[in-house]
Amino acid sequence: MHPNYSRLSRQSSQSQGGVVDPTVSQDLDGSLASEGRPDKPEEACGVFGIYAPGEDVAKLTYFGLFALQHRGQESAGITTFEGNQVYLHKDMGLVSQVFNENVLKQLPGDLAVGHTRYSTTGSSRVVNAQPAVVKTDLGTLALAHNGNLVNTTQLRQELLQDNCNFLTTTDSEAIAFAIAQEVNAGKDWPEGTIAACQRCQGAFSLVVGTPAGLMGIRDPNGIRPLVIGTLGGDKDTSRRYVLASETCGLDIIGADYLRDVEPGELVWITEEGMASFHWAKQPARKLCIFELIYFARPDSQVHGESLYSYRRRLGQRLAQESPAEADLVIAVPDSGIPAAIGFSQASGIPYAEGLIKNRYVGRTFIQPTQAMRESGIRMKLNPLKDVLVGKRVLIVDDSIVRGTTSRKIVKALRDAGATEVHMRVSSPPVTHPCFYGIDTDSQEQLIAATKSVDEIATQIGVDSLHFLSWAGMLEATREDPNTFCTACFTGDYPVEVPEQVKRFKLMLESPVGA
Repeated sequence: MHPNYSRLSRQSSQSQGGVVDPTVSQDLDGSLASEGRPDKPEEACGVFGIYAPGEDVAKLTYFGLFALQHRGQESAGITTFEGNQVYLHKDMGLVSQVFNENVLKQLPGDLAVGHTRYSTTGSSRVVNAQPAVVKTDLGTLALAHNGNLVNTTQLRQELLQDNCNFLTTTDSEAIAFAIAQEVNAGKDWPEGTIAACQRCQGAFSLVVGTPAGLMGIRDPNGIRPLVIGTLGGDKDTSRRYVLASETCGLDIIGADYLRDVEPGELVWITEEGMASFHWAKQPARKLCIFELIYFARPDSQVHGESLYSYRRRLGQRLAQESPAEADLVIAVPDSGIPAAIGFSQASGIPYAEGLIKNRYVGRTFIQPTQAMRESGIRMKLNPLKDVLVGKRVLIVDDSIVRGTTSRKIVKALRDAGATEVHMRVSSPPVTHPCFYGIDTDSQEQLIAATKSVDEIATQIGVDSLHFLSWAGMLEATREDPNTFCTACFTGDYPVEVPEQVKRFKLMLESPVGA
């Protein structure tokens, strides 16, 4: 059911087997080198889809993915549909590294699906880059997935009995094959996709392109976000719709936010407009609270307000719960800035920039020298000595996962002349791993799962440490607290997680040499 790909250079494009794939990579079966894992939860990916006859959908998708780049930096891909002809380009790297003007010109059509990836199931290899493209009796489908299934092994075994030819080790490809299997059994696109989604357990926000139209789907809990936008002004009567993980993906191309795809909903976008199908029997909204705290961009809108406003309230609540005597408040940039501003506003302690972030360090594939690695955080964060010297500093961050980066930051602040360093965290202690599309460590590697707050403070070297309360985090949302997944803080998982999934992230990978 896979299309017959032909690997071509990025500068050329020829159609073979109904699909164009001008993908190349210098690392086809190895992962990208990285200089240690960040001490943050890492997101799965960003998804984008557009149905816009008459528009340059490839270029609009490029900019949509550019806005969603923070959700995944390992690989990027775009699939476009021009009637029954399908064009594909994907590769390892950032969106700006994978695409250029020449490549985008080779992706014509009225409909596009895009993806930017961080791996949570399946390793970081070009073969696992998305969209996942699969042939069916109704034509080719292209699927972009944000989230993580917890029943991938079972679903994959069912599909292997139907002789599905898996090319990747991702749960996303399994969803694509499940849709193909249902469609090949005689169902239309919405019916087949709904039947496939009913076989899936876990978190999945999907954008699926087909020759007949575009689909957006969320799991029954809506754990990962997905929004709908419209392109064109009030006087524009054409039906042009956009799907994106966040509203910032709409803003960048001038699309207007319409609404969220609801938990357990499928939207079907064609030349006739948009139809809605509510397919889950008992949908129960459980949006990941970390989307609000950290993952989504601060300018994205959730529940009618920017996440900047929510994160600033977290800092204000943090100042109320855990005051401190300090000369200035600083943030771990960029994600800690709104909460640090809120803390400053509520406490009256002046806010200042104490750390400068190098926002381009992640764009190099050249490994730093050993001496640079040993210097700690300075490739990414550099302290302002004249701001910090002789000061009692209170630093605000959004989370602590392993504590390794926090320890380096605290040392850098002291080396820069800070006389005291107090830390405040605008979320509760992370004590449990996530299995719904966030790559967190196993539980024994989460510092708050094995140490008390005082022990963490000693390990990272601060004079005092306080985390925001669980109740404070939820109250700051101004929404029903039961509509959020907070499993990483409580261990209360809304979808049951099989034991084998808990044990092994790369459950589909073969051992080396096998």
